[in-house]
Amino acid sequence: MKVLKQAGFTLIEVMVVVVILGILAAVVVPNIMSKPDEARVSKAKQDVRALEEALNRYKLDNYDYPSTEQGLAALVQKPGGTPEAKHWKGPYVKKVPADPWHNPYQYMNPGVHGSIDVFSTGKDVASPDDDIGNWNLDEDITVK
Repeated sequence: MKVLKQAGFTLIEVMVVVVILGILAAVVVPNIMSKPDEARVSKAKQDVRALEEALNRYKLDNYDYPSTEQGLAALVQKPGGTPEAKHWKGPYVKKVPADPWHNPYQYMNPGVHGSIDVFSTGKDVASPDDDIGNWNLDEDITVK
């Protein structure tokens, strides 16, 4: 007569694995939780640089930046109004992206911080403390 041996894990073995996974989660999760905000800030900085570069190409072709009223839409389609875009060779970007918090990027000409300001209002739209703009791209920005 042949005896069948059952294979499996004992309760102790399962509990040891659960405890190990719990310890790993306690160590790893807090480090990972801050990464999405850092990734959003990095993406916003990248978008601001790309929009500023597109605006500089626009200026090379048309001798002036678009007005605040013409906005970033002037990078996608030839704007009307003043200053006139006589030599528009766009589109300079395929489309104007939304920032990582799903808000539109802001544009001002003249800018408060330079000749033009391109910026995201960040996670907290009301507070200028977390704005990510072409004037502070090299700074460490903390999302609150």
